[in-house]
Amino acid sequence: MRISVLDTGSNTVRLAVCDAGDGVPLPVHTAKWKLRLSEQVGSDGRVGEEATEHLVKALSAAIEMARQWGAPEPLAFATAVVRDAPDRADVLAAVHSRTGLRLRVLPGEAEARLTFLGARRWMGWRSGPLALFDIGGGSLEVAFGRGRTPEFAASLPLGANRLTNEFFATTDPPAPSDMAALRRKARHQLRDVSARIRWEHPHTAVATSRTFQQLARLCGAAPGRHGPFAERVLRRRDLRQAVDRLVPLSVAERAALPGISAPRARQSLAGAIVGHSAMKLSGVKSLTICPWALREGILLRYLEDGADWWADLERPVDLERHVDLKRGLDGKRGLDGGVVGARPLRVAASSPTP
Repeated sequence: MRISVLDTGSNTVRLAVCDAGDGVPLPVHTAKWKLRLSEQVGSDGRVGEEATEHLVKALSAAIEMARQWGAPEPLAFATAVVRDAPDRADVLAAVHSRTGLRLRVLPGEAEARLTFLGARRWMGWRSGPLALFDIGGGSLEVAFGRGRTPEFAASLPLGANRLTNEFFATTDPPAPSDMAALRRKARHQLRDVSARIRWEHPHTAVATSRTFQQLARLCGAAPGRHGPFAERVLRRRDLRQAVDRLVPLSVAERAALPGISAPRARQSLAGAIVGHSAMKLSGVKSLTICPWALREGILLRYLEDGADWWADLERPVDLERHVDLKRGLDGKRGLDGGVVGARPLRVAASSPTP
């Protein structure tokens, strides 16, 4: 069985074509198109016609490539850059009318739950109670659970690109006052989620996403050419030093560092600050870098629960009438059986260790 998944993120459109023998998605072919949608959106968050045109062309190319590799229509989804756009209904309608593809927009909590599923399958049951952190361009996903699916999941507006645009847009390197403001926002947003993680005391904490992978490489982890089975660990003390290293550097200087790619150099400092803040406030001293994340979670859920799961996903937008994303979601069962829109439990806890 050959299937494919198509991920529209803040920076790239990524296609993964996989063979699914024995219920495990094994990659056959991958491709990506660098769109940097997050840099093209307006100050009001609208994607706009020009960026939508670029997106349509990339998705059309991805659909054709999947077909060439013997896969049916990809399981296509978009994350925060489209989800949070005021004109997302227009974007999705344009994609559907031009390509025939129904691009799903997943709620942030659903992203966290599916990413957790991918991480759980990769890490296995020996990892025990598991905490997950994923820094994207537009949001930070956090989840915790003891089983196949998380007991709580949250999505916070702490994406590396979002915060870079909000706090570091005018100066390079950023001013100390701007970094202090970013840290205050991160602490405020992470307060409840980090308290829950400390209370649960996970046996294992993992990180997914390119942001964490590049930060781990900056801190001495094995490069990508060593393959997905090389053990990679990001320690909090090393990330603290990495933040200090990044602070005085310009974007061009950051791009010259090991692990920091040129397209992500601009947002690397914001990602490092958020990552360190999340680890410190949650009492996590180290993160295992997990190569399986949201795309693999979607493929696994599709393989385990069948095509009806994807077909029956509640459409985020009625393409004929442009119904709002959030209409009718409250109280309904989501992608893994959990309640869509559930919020993490507030738990009082002592101050984290330095």
